[in-house]
Amino acid sequence: MFCIIALIVFSILGIFSATNRALAREALDCVFRRITLRPCNTGFREKIKGRLVGRLLGRSVLAARIFNKHFELISWIFFILMIVSTIWVIRGGYNYYLYGSCNGLNSSGFCAFDPKGESNKVSQINTQCNLNQSTEKNLTLNGVNLDLFPAKNNGSEDTVVLIGCYSCDYTRKVYPLIQKLISKNNVNYIFAHYPVKDSTNYLSELDYCAYKQNQNMFWQLNDSLFAASKENLANKDYVNKLVSDLGFDTEKIKECLASQETKDIVKKQLEELQKTNIYGTPTVFINGQALVGPKPYRVYERMLKNNDEQSIISKILNKF
Repeated sequence: MFCIIALIVFSILGIFSATNRALAREALDCVFRRITLRPCNTGFREKIKGRLVGRLLGRSVLAARIFNKHFELISWIFFILMIVSTIWVIRGGYNYYLYGSCNGLNSSGFCAFDPKGESNKVSQINTQCNLNQSTEKNLTLNGVNLDLFPAKNNGSEDTVVLIGCYSCDYTRKVYPLIQKLISKNNVNYIFAHYPVKDSTNYLSELDYCAYKQNQNMFWQLNDSLFAASKENLANKDYVNKLVSDLGFDTEKIKECLASQETKDIVKKQLEELQKTNIYGTPTVFINGQALVGPKPYRVYERMLKNNDEQSIISKILNKF
């Protein structure tokens, strides 16, 4: 096992040193001999062993003695650790590609490919943005009346539900990805505003009134609100100007905002969203599967029925 470890180590070091490239060639010869059931070149083994023991002697005679006596055992230990770490890295990379996290969907443990945990950050409901979050296992759309929310129904097998807040940094990060997803794929799309700050509560009522008045212009307003700075969202005069510039009948919007019916419906919307057991924004449901936090775009697209592994394989086979 020593020669395999030596091959890997010296192959990497050989990128920067001609001496190490020569040792890498000797290690390769050693590996080839072992594969063909021949003994490794004793000279190479003793050369590397001597170098390592010599370095240890400068630090600890006892350590050098132990290393020299148990060289083969130590080689096996390092080989096993190398195999385990390699499997761990491959598994982490595979999970990161599929879910945006090394530890699986919505898992917030350390990930070498995402050390800051950007793919799992959310704005906590009724709290400031932070990393602490509950489990996603209880998130569900069962029993939730989605007919109460703005929707684009394209008659697709795929349905994307975005629950987010206009003033949440993480929702603002995921919003363009979802827009890209629905523009490139024929999917049903539902947007639900869940305010995480009191200053944006009124936008839920505005959403309802704008969608009620003109569904097409509502989606333009939706884009404008996410494009605006968070500070401007708390300024009602600024938002009213956005509404006016898009061509809405502002007088009817004001009447709608003042009505008790609007307040009752928005209250009902909030109650329906709470049935999902949501604990932070953004929360995206794709065909009923919850994704918490801003995932890489590939994660969202892969979860569409037309883009899952089975569909992709079928498409490839149909070409032959």
